[in-house]
Amino acid sequence: MAAMLWLLLLSAFHAVALAQQRHFNITLGSSLTPTTNSSWFSPTGRFAFGFYEQINGYAVGISIAGMPKKTAVWTANRDSPVVPSSAVLLLSSDGKLIVQVGGKEISVINPAQDIASASMLDTGNFVLYNSDHIIIWQSFDNPTNTILPGQHLSAEQELFSSASDADDSFGIFRLKMQDDGNLVQYPVQTTDTSPYAYYATSTDGAGNNVTLNLDDDGHLYMLNSTISLKNLTDRGHPRERTIYLMKIDVDGIFRVYSHSLNQQNSSVIWSSTDDRCAPKGLCGLNGFCTNLDDQVKCSCLPGFDFVMPGNWSAGCERNFTAQTCRLKEKTSKYYAMKTVGNTKWEDISYSVLDKTTKEDCEQACLQDCNCEAALFKDTECRKQRLPLRFGRRVMTDSNLALVKVGINVVAEEGLSHQIEETKGKKLRIDILIASITLAAFALLVLGISGFLIHRNQVWTYKKIQDRSVQLYEDVAPRAFSYAQLEQATSGFKEELGRGAFGTVFKGILGEDQKVVAVKRLDRELVEGETEFQTEMKIIGRTHHRNLVRLLGYCLDGSRRLLVFEYMSNGRKCVDWSLDENESILEHWVYSCFEAGELGKLVRDEEVDRRQFERMVKLSIWCIQDEPSLRPSMKKVLLMLEGTVDIPVPPSPTSFLSAI
Repeated sequence: MAAMLWLLLLSAFHAVALAQQRHFNITLGSSLTPTTNSSWFSPTGRFAFGFYEQINGYAVGISIAGMPKKTAVWTANRDSPVVPSSAVLLLSSDGKLIVQVGGKEISVINPAQDIASASMLDTGNFVLYNSDHIIIWQSFDNPTNTILPGQHLSAEQELFSSASDADDSFGIFRLKMQDDGNLVQYPVQTTDTSPYAYYATSTDGAGNNVTLNLDDDGHLYMLNSTISLKNLTDRGHPRERTIYLMKIDVDGIFRVYSHSLNQQNSSVIWSSTDDRCAPKGLCGLNGFCTNLDDQVKCSCLPGFDFVMPGNWSAGCERNFTAQTCRLKEKTSKYYAMKTVGNTKWEDISYSVLDKTTKEDCEQACLQDCNCEAALFKDTECRKQRLPLRFGRRVMTDSNLALVKVGINVVAEEGLSHQIEETKGKKLRIDILIASITLAAFALLVLGISGFLIHRNQVWTYKKIQDRSVQLYEDVAPRAFSYAQLEQATSGFKEELGRGAFGTVFKGILGEDQKVVAVKRLDRELVEGETEFQTEMKIIGRTHHRNLVRLLGYCLDGSRRLLVFEYMSNGRKCVDWSLDENESILEHWVYSCFEAGELGKLVRDEEVDRRQFERMVKLSIWCIQDEPSLRPSMKKVLLMLEGTVDIPVPPSPTSFLSAI
């Protein structure tokens, strides 16, 4: 009897030891490459940790094995570039999990302690252990865009969609388990407030112990500690050789999938909505979404084209050159109003006209230089500045989007010139025939005339081209792609300055080699989005000879960039005819402020003198030579809003002059 007991204990000990050996199967010194030994597998081979293919390279992550195409459920370093086929994934002898590329080391996971071993479990959880076999990091605690059975989403945790089906970098949608117990979906770079939400479980008020959970039978539900709060899917789906997962997809909808290992296929068993246009921002800026038989179509506003054809979320940009606000001709010469019916948009009106007609609304926008579009519904006209966001077509909604579109006046004038030129040539031919006796003289005259006409045409074309360049300088901010600005700045190489919300780089645009300043905002900060929107609204509509202009912007996924007019040494040349004291802008402005002669700065322009004085005071604070005296951008915003008083500033150079 004692011998039998001893054998049972020995067998149990051997089984535990074997299980531990299987769990801790990835030892120090183990390595992978994308093209040969690319993965570390779980004991049954269901899941794999390692390289998987993406656009232009490979990413590191966890995927379901045994499927025709690797289905990733977790991705490392989503904001980092993919790596080439020559990369090596290594669990180094000093306890680091790294990727080696061209002599460089990129950290994959960076736990608080050194790694002694790792394991890819059959649950889909990738685990790192210390030397005492204690878990120091696991993928289940750090979800990316997917939840697996046994995993949960806790308060303040978020899932982010991917950029595309072949690119698992950060996309434009997020799913957040809020600390009030509500599960909500938003576009990225927006605050957690109801105007931006497009899906919610309406469980707010349940507290911060609520979690989103998935069981191995496909049951997706919300749990408040141990109490069931809400079922999102039913129980009892088949378990046999089936893997369930919940994922926020590229299109912003989160779904529960069933992956059959026998049939090697997958199917959707539940989705958060059947409305494919529900996710806000699916079609990007100045684009709108239309549902078409369970499919979606993105369209641009009239006068706009897609920034990146094939990538709808990149939005739309103008296909015409807008005219400057300083031109005094009738705006109808340069613009017409186009209508997009049955569409809803985010409403950020700067002016509202009541009890008006559609025609009156169009005319009001045409005559308003700041108006780039208007939303008209039920006799109410709401003027808008571009870009328009969150557009979608709703056939039951009578709202009209009225868009200001440019008329190609230059092309019409060019056609008129061609007609006149044709008439002139015909007349010269008739004269030549009638004056055959004076052929030699006529040919000479014709040759000289042709030369003069050609020179005149070249001069006229150059004048028009120069005018076009000038108009380009004065247009409302245009949209750039991230690739354009990355090329313009040579990969964001030359840094000009750094602030609380982003970094400014020097760049060169276009064939004319125009020097610009490109501000790249940090994607992690919600405040950065507020900064971006504020600068777009305030600087984007500013046209003054003494102020730097916003030339363009970029909204590419979660990336936010602004393109400004470049100022050497932070000073903009005002007027070469000014005397020496006025040519140094900050000295002149401060002397006018100190003497109470701010009228000199605006000359004959009509301005709100009280508001103008506030802006001058704030500007002087912002150009102080001593960095510690300059207000933060947050404080500048508070001053602009009137929340914080603006004190009387010292001379911009007084601190340095005193040294």
